[in-house]
Amino acid sequence: MNSVLTALRVFEEVAAAQPVGLSELSKRLDVPKSTVQRCLKTLADAGWLRPATNDAGRWVITGKAFSLGSALSAGDDLRDVALPELSRLQVETGETVHLAVPDGDELVLVERLDSAHQLRAFLPLGTRLPLHAASNGKAYLASLPDAQVEQFLSAELAPVTGRTVTDPEALRSEIAEIRRRGYAVTDQGLHDGIAAVAVALRGRGGAVRGCFSVSGPASRLTPDLYQEYGEKALAARAAIERFLS
Repeated sequence: MNSVLTALRVFEEVAAAQPVGLSELSKRLDVPKSTVQRCLKTLADAGWLRPATNDAGRWVITGKAFSLGSALSAGDDLRDVALPELSRLQVETGETVHLAVPDGDELVLVERLDSAHQLRAFLPLGTRLPLHAASNGKAYLASLPDAQVEQFLSAELAPVTGRTVTDPEALRSEIAEIRRRGYAVTDQGLHDGIAAVAVALRGRGGAVRGCFSVSGPASRLTPDLYQEYGEKALAARAAIERFLS
């Protein structure tokens, strides 16, 4: 745990003082250079830091860090508005509820309301969700104009599990079904053993503000519950959208 905390301190110091070098970081943090160097390498390997463009001896944070920060900030207002209804939905279903916001060709998880069950779905905040694999992602795809859907489907889609749907024609059929019934379903498409039901949230102007899902073990969230949970999610969406700008 100490190494994790040190790495976080290094990241925060780089963000505050960038571009900044090893010696200066060591002095600012009162941490040995060798330790700071290991943290810098770890953070760089993970995509959070990179050498400065004109000075490889100094460090800056990456676009990945900016992107996540922007996405989380974008989710603040939505989270405040949605939280009461999402909390009610979590209690009604007993399963984990995830809220995510769009960020490019992915969604970023900005809120999680945990199930009380010991065996439950769990995704860390900040997790990036592939649109073709996650229930939230499919709900988002179904809310987009056809031209944007086709642009997304024109790229090669990588499987995340053995049950991820990657065939464009199969995904088109799923999207049509999601649009018809109003909610998306995945059965172990993002994580083995996890099923989920999701809906998209629109603001008053019609733009998609985010998506939320009810997720749980596939052994408990079985197909006979999809419609019930889907209808509960749609009711929560209607209540939330009344207050969205």
